[in-house]
Amino acid sequence: MCELYGARPEVLFAHQDGTVAGALETSGPAAVVRVLTRWSDLVEAMISVVSGAREQLVVTGSRSRERAYLAAIENMVAQRPDVVHYRVLYGPPRHRVLADHLVRLLELRDPSARRNGVKTLHIGLVEPAEVLERFFVASESAAVVPLPSLHGQDAFDCGVLLSREGAVGLVHHGREACASARPVETIEAVRALPVRHT
Repeated sequence: MCELYGARPEVLFAHQDGTVAGALETSGPAAVVRVLTRWSDLVEAMISVVSGAREQLVVTGSRSRERAYLAAIENMVAQRPDVVHYRVLYGPPRHRVLADHLVRLLELRDPSARRNGVKTLHIGLVEPAEVLERFFVASESAAVVPLPSLHGQDAFDCGVLLSREGAVGLVHHGREACASARPVETIEAVRALPVRHT
């Protein structure tokens, strides 16, 4: 096999024994492109990840309410029909603006449709409610992970911008989470979700 593929055994068979570090483990801190310490930088980086998506966009969390960020996602869904979009909710939307965003996504794309044989919109709700919420936005080339604030107690206004190595891992994570989540892929199903803050 090594001669046939021109590769070392630890490369060819890493999936079997886990002896070779993944790209993210190898790159280590180099996968962190930038630490984002201001809200404006965080939102700008998140919008940049959305705008840069050409193949996949994975968004997780149920607390989004930044209108410019949600609008960027809607624009991407409308303008790039081949980009596969995954939205993973951890519990119902916390804010009305997110619930309205989900409805707009469903108005823009039919999750039951297949473009070139591929489903391009997935919306899922992770259950049970005790599962810890994850927050990130990732495309095939970059990702942003919001972090608790460095400035005060109750905010998530900081984060890290990750390179492709980190982004690929988070896309995989989000796709798996969405696959195991309960589909919420009709306007009626979204409107039936309780919203904590209107």
